[in-house]
Amino acid sequence: MFSKKTFAPQPAVPAPTPRAAEALRAALANPYVSAGGAGLLLLTTIVALIGLTGDPRAGEPRVLISLATAGGAAAPAGWREALTPEHAGGPRVSEGVFQLSATPLEALGSANEAVITLPGDHGAQVPVGLPQAPIAGLYAPGPGGPLPIIAADGRTPFEAYSRPFVANGRPKVALVIGGLGLNANATRKAIEELPPQVTLSFVPYAEGLQGWIDLARANGHEVLLEAPMEPTDYPENDPGPYTLLTTAPAADQARKLEWVLSRASGYFGLTNYLGSRFLASDPAVATFTGALRSRGLAFIDDGQAARKGGGLPRASADRIVDDQLSEAAIEQQLAALEVTASQRGQALGSGFAYPVTLAQVARWTEAVESRGFQLTPASALTVRR
Repeated sequence: MFSKKTFAPQPAVPAPTPRAAEALRAALANPYVSAGGAGLLLLTTIVALIGLTGDPRAGEPRVLISLATAGGAAAPAGWREALTPEHAGGPRVSEGVFQLSATPLEALGSANEAVITLPGDHGAQVPVGLPQAPIAGLYAPGPGGPLPIIAADGRTPFEAYSRPFVANGRPKVALVIGGLGLNANATRKAIEELPPQVTLSFVPYAEGLQGWIDLARANGHEVLLEAPMEPTDYPENDPGPYTLLTTAPAADQARKLEWVLSRASGYFGLTNYLGSRFLASDPAVATFTGALRSRGLAFIDDGQAARKGGGLPRASADRIVDDQLSEAAIEQQLAALEVTASQRGQALGSGFAYPVTLAQVARWTEAVESRGFQLTPASALTVRR
């Protein structure tokens, strides 16, 4: 049962005197007072609606910016390149975001962060690319362009140009798609239609190579550069004039490798193109990996150098997914990659930018995470060995 509430009698409000009533009418007739009152009424209404319905922008994408150095601070290096251009669907962010005040700002709570809500669909993820290359301190002049180097503070191109990754505890599956840069349609399809977790590998002989790498990184893909290596049937099968040969003097190999490395910037490591004979030679591989190690790069091979180390970040493909160019065969290889990941906790596959490969990989990546795996950049599977 609900009890009735009793209320104490309220004192009567005295009626306004004639002089007070006249003053009130004069104030209301003033246009500034009327506008102020209307504004106050509107503000009160908005506050009341937010209190009843919640923040209307609560589900939109947000950017957290530390206030520790926000007052008058310049934008951090690479922030603009890390955002997808506005015309491509990314948020519109200006340098003013990083120059919030000419004087230091007070901390907002224990987090010491400012929250900026970006316009867009509720719950949408803001597309973010990778910083534009080259990054200051990580390159020096080379024979054809910038050569990667380890920065004075110890940062390496491997660390700077790899795609950031956070494991979620699920088995990891990674894929490298190579042969890019020669066929414009295939290259653009790989860059724009494959998810950014897929690592892309580029041919050093490609025209406009830096432009392709820039586009790939803007779409979130980390990048490898392909080193042409001597196959067992060389010279009948010739990977080009800058092929690394097992019989070449060390100076010649260094000259060819420097040409390859200086073709572009923004890659976190190299991978092999062919190389069945080269990768079987311990001295040749030792010279090659030593050069990469001194420049802070990784080496990821297609499985032919699985037993080779070198003291640098290394990974080897568990299988080539498109040895047989049919939808059924590629689908079977991708399924086998998942089995390996389930058994070992991770698996790496490699493939070439054939139309059938790109189509099958695109379909596979759409559903692989729903089956309990984490699609992973290849750099995250490397270990130093």
